[in-house]
Amino acid sequence: MPRRSLSHIDSTGAANMVDVSEKPVTERVAVAEGMVRMAPDTLALVLSGNARKGDVIGTARIAGIMAAKRTSDLIPLCHPIGLSKVTVDIEPDPSLPGLRIRATTKVADRTGVEMEALTAVSVACLTVYDMAKAVDRGMEITGIRLLEKQGGRSGNWRAKAK
Repeated sequence: MPRRSLSHIDSTGAANMVDVSEKPVTERVAVAEGMVRMAPDTLALVLSGNARKGDVIGTARIAGIMAAKRTSDLIPLCHPIGLSKVTVDIEPDPSLPGLRIRATTKVADRTGVEMEALTAVSVACLTVYDMAKAVDRGMEITGIRLLEKQGGRSGNWRAKAK
């Protein structure tokens, strides 16, 4: 198997932003997920809409969307891109117990949109934690991963089912 190199490290070992100017503009989509595990009583409180800080799910959804739009400000070598769509879906999962968070990002650009999807999920999870920590400091943020990406030179990719 040929050895692959990191795209953000040059031959001297210095970090650099990849030059994407020669790449064609294509439609790209990425989907990421994450989970927040919590006590069953905390999940019930979140779903009731009666958390002290307000609507946990609605606020986390907005935070995730806002975070996707600011990804290049947070990840040092990430290109700023003009997102055309960001969705953040948050569903209760009593089997965790907790919330499953999924973000889908879309762009027509020269570089991928995976980091934006992952950032959206991460910040949405952190927002859930922040809003419910007064009643459950033992919540666990877990399972943040890329589920799939479409478009670009490397084509389509899908994570193996867990």
